Order: sequence, then C-alpha cells, then structure tokens
Amino acid sequence: MILPVDIQLVGDEVAIRWSDTKESYFKGERLRAVSPSAETQGEHDILGNKYGGAGPKKFSGVNVLGWEQVGNYALRFDFSDGHRTGLYSFDYLRKIDGLV
Repeated sequence: MILPVDIQLVGDEVAIRWSDTKESYFKGERLRAVSPSAETQGEHDILGNKYGGAGPKKFSGVNVLGWEQVGNYALRFDFSDGHRTGLYSFDYLRKIDGLV
C-alpha cells in the first residue's frame, strides 16, 4: 500500500509526498468539491436509490485548515466553510490526482 509520508499546507494547497516518491498538490476548493461525504455525494439504499448529495459545485475561497489521518487508509480535512465529514482514502486521493 502506498502511504503519505509528508503532508503540508503550502499557501492554499495541500501537498502530499507519497511513499513511492510521487507528489500531489490539491487546492482546498477542489478537495472540498470532490468530497466523498454523503453531504456531497449522497447515499444509496440497498435498492440503489440515491438520497441527498448536492453533487459537485464550486467552493471558491474554501481552504484546508488542517487534517487528521484516519487509521492507515484515509485523511479527513478541516475546511474553512466548516465541512469535515468526508474521509479521503489514500487510493481516492491518488485517483483524483491521476496517479492511479
């Protein structure tokens, strides 16, 4: 499994250096727009019906204020608009950065 070895806030970006030496840079507003949270993506019941989820929209000026590692598989970001419920798996972060 490829893990983050260094995470830093650099201006309005989150910089992640991975154990395979690749690097990712994410603007806070982009991370907020692609949040894997139920608030953004919605939830599906066992029949496949989707409930909620505003879907992607613009979050101009939203920044990442901090983060927390969740287990050995994800990061949870604290955003300046108060959002903090999405768990960004390491695989998801690499996917949205085009590293997978």
